[in-house]
Formats: sequence, C-alpha cells, structure tokens
Amino acid sequence: MLGLCARAGKAKSGEFAAEKAVKEGKAFLVILAKDSSFNTKKKFKDICSFRGIPVKEYSSKEELGRSIGKEYRSMVAVTDKGLSEAIIRKMKEVDM
Repeated sequence: MLGLCARAGKAKSGEFAAEKAVKEGKAFLVILAKDSSFNTKKKFKDICSFRGIPVKEYSSKEELGRSIGKEYRSMVAVTDKGLSEAIIRKMKEVDM
C-alpha cells in the first residue's frame, strides 16, 4: 500500500517533507519506523496528536524505505485520505 502511495505521489518521506505535510494539513497518516530515535518519535507523535493525525509504527527504517522504493526512511506521511484509511485498516488486520 505504501508503494502505491509513493507511485501516486501521495507519500512524503523523510523528516523535513513529512513535517511540512503535517504542518500544512496535507497529511492524513504518519508512519514511523520502529527503530527511529526516541526524539524523532516524540516530535512526530506530538505534532500529529495536536493536529489529530494518526501515527503508526512499522518495521525498520530499511523496510519502511524499501516499501516506498527508496533507501532507509524514518517516517512517511500519507497525503491521501482514502489510502491512509486503507493502510490503517490493513495494519489493524495484521495486528490481530
């Protein structure tokens, strides 16, 4: 699903691009790599919580980057509402 977002141009990856998408109100979901630093996780959880944007944790930086066709990434902001909802549903199914 994240690869689909990236190919559609609906994923902003990396700290600067993801933070900009969140602050501009364009992000509907932020996915953080589980091995991101504590400070990075706290920063994004705080700014997303303030704006009501869900935050999920997923795998490693390497796996997160690979899922969007890039090298390692600490976070990805999804900028499409429908795709973000589909990703959240899929993540809930996997957690079961």
